[in-house]
Amino acid sequence: MTDRSARTRLDPILITLGIVLLTAAWLLWIGREPWCKCGYVKLWHGQIVSAENSQHISDWYSPSHIIHGFLFFGLLWLLARRLSFGWRLAIATLVECAWEIVENSDAVIERYRSVTISLDYYGDSVLNTVCDVLAMMLGFWLASKLPVWATVALIILFEGATMWIIRDGLALNVLMLLWPLDSVAQWQAGR
Repeated sequence: MTDRSARTRLDPILITLGIVLLTAAWLLWIGREPWCKCGYVKLWHGQIVSAENSQHISDWYSPSHIIHGFLFFGLLWLLARRLSFGWRLAIATLVECAWEIVENSDAVIERYRSVTISLDYYGDSVLNTVCDVLAMMLGFWLASKLPVWATVALIILFEGATMWIIRDGLALNVLMLLWPLDSVAQWQAGR
């Protein structure tokens, strides 16, 4: 490979970074808060029924984004294993960022507020969104290093812990967004 072709070749890591930056720019442009309106940034915010949920660096929904990374890695390993790790990460990042943009649309925010336990949800801060994408990338990387059984065990652990502690998680979040059940809503509300 010549120096010129090496310089003009697309770098998947730069593409991935660009996807994240464009997502952040889009969310700022549509009016999402850069960080918590409270005026400070916390590494962890553990109260889900709070206007600060999904506003800081991490929260109880961060494990679900790690699970996204596990799932994207597995799916792309099955469908596109000839692509390099970097290009598969770029694709996973594009999907995760597309979801973050959809999730932070007014229609989906209102849907969350009407059918889930997220009554105080007004969208993620841009900081939280970027950190959610980074959590997905961490999950993607972990899935590339861990044996399949360990990845599956972590999915079960993360889902089980969040269901037990906050009565929510990735599976319940998807269920309640797409097909809300009164019995699940009542259980989540502690009734």
